[in-house]
Amino acid sequence: MKRFLLALALLAAPLLAQEPVLNPEEGIQKLVNVKYIDPAALRNLLGNFGVDIRVDDRINVIVLSGPRRRVTTAEDAIKQLDVPGAAQKDIELTVYFVIAGDQSNMTGNPIPQDLQSTVTTLKNTFPFKNYLLLDVLSLRSRSGVGASTSGQLSGNRYTSFGVRSASLEADGSMVRLDHLHAGLRIPHTTSILNPAGGPPQTKLEYMDTGISTDIVDVKEGQKLVIGRSSMDGPEKPLFMILIAKVVN
Repeated sequence: MKRFLLALALLAAPLLAQEPVLNPEEGIQKLVNVKYIDPAALRNLLGNFGVDIRVDDRINVIVLSGPRRRVTTAEDAIKQLDVPGAAQKDIELTVYFVIAGDQSNMTGNPIPQDLQSTVTTLKNTFPFKNYLLLDVLSLRSRSGVGASTSGQLSGNRYTSFGVRSASLEADGSMVRLDHLHAGLRIPHTTSILNPAGGPPQTKLEYMDTGISTDIVDVKEGQKLVIGRSSMDGPEKPLFMILIAKVVN
């Protein structure tokens, strides 16, 4: 019996040696299901692993393509992050468009009570006589996901607000915004020569003002002045005040 078992072992040895060795650089594709975390929120992170990523939010699936070793590393990272406590929270962003000036005929609304302290700080730095609220825009995003919104004011004026992505720091106290833009589009008319030789013609054009910035870090619940622009020259500045809140 011992001789028989030894013979089987000797026969099996060459067969075991013939098992294929996986090539770590071989290109593969892998479907990874996620249960707790928003798959779109992982897109930026997984891009650091050198793999191609496709996300299907409808069925919570991430498709990884690339060299075997990189796909395996990215899959392991997903499994470490996709745990019951990793459910993403919503981030609510609100931007207030505040205009200032010394003119008595400025158009706008009174500053709301919860912004009074912030506007008082502005007054101490920029001593204009009047501060009025022009518009308020709010949007809601998930960590790692972008969002945008817009509004229309009287006189064919338009406001816009958006971020490429919003992410929440690990301790939940800080929100990072990537590629933020808050803007105002104002119409104005210009005169052009009449080719027929009659009175000059008018042409409607728009002037864009506002701020754009690559990175903004704001504490959760903080009122942050993110920039200053101009509506009709330096005598009528436009301030943007941002509030970020984490919503369960």
